[in-house]
Amino acid sequence: MKKIVVWDHYKRSCTSDVRGPVKNIKLESDSRMKKQEEEEEEKEEGEGNEGEHNTSDEFAHPVPWQKIEAEGLDCDYALLFRKEEADCLFKKLEEEVVYSTGEEAKVQVFGKVYNIPRKQATYGDSGLTYTYSGVTRLACPWTSTLEYIRNVVTKTTGQTFNFVLVNRYKDGHDHMGEHRDDERELDPLCPIASVSLGAARDFIFRHRDTRGKQIRREIAPVRLELAHGSLLLMNSPTNTFWYHSLPARKKISLPRINLTFRRILGEKE
Repeated sequence: MKKIVVWDHYKRSCTSDVRGPVKNIKLESDSRMKKQEEEEEEKEEGEGNEGEHNTSDEFAHPVPWQKIEAEGLDCDYALLFRKEEADCLFKKLEEEVVYSTGEEAKVQVFGKVYNIPRKQATYGDSGLTYTYSGVTRLACPWTSTLEYIRNVVTKTTGQTFNFVLVNRYKDGHDHMGEHRDDERELDPLCPIASVSLGAARDFIFRHRDTRGKQIRREIAPVRLELAHGSLLLMNSPTNTFWYHSLPARKKISLPRINLTFRRILGEKE
């Protein structure tokens, strides 16, 4: 498995409200990644390894972008909010967001119904619905905090969004299985913007040709660690060729909130 690592230090101030320069990221080999993880565990929180970019608190706003690419995978990653603001936004979302219960808190997989291993909520423009895994969800009106975050994402990316799916993971036991965000009502030309707040978690991309009992090709998965206050843009055609997941990490005891902003097409579009 491969992990994203930025090799040179990079900090930039900018007054533009559109996306900044894109930066390529080097993928690290399995052996070096394992060694790096062991070194990180021995260091105090907030320290970076020698030669590696320590992303917390170093980005200006608007942000510089890091490009993540593989065959059929095109993503951009940045830290969108400084720690102090990210902490405040997380606290406000804990107070404002109302999560689904009952049938809306279940998912259908191959005809069987399961409880979702995390909390979910849907917010967006009036009348919008989103259907996946056998359940249709109606968008609740935007809260002030969700609307603020959406506006920051729009100013930073140049993309407009009318819907957000909120996932809350109480700790590392909560998780999300492999899937693609390829529902018909999503605008295929608009990226999905994923904002992470709270505990940093691994995010795994796996190519569709490497899944199932008969693996057709040898393509290495791509692993990212989504930091507190970060933004990941999943651009086309990523969701056509790559599945993504947030696996369980039982050693993590802190909560995480993830916001995936989307553009849902209306009936006439």
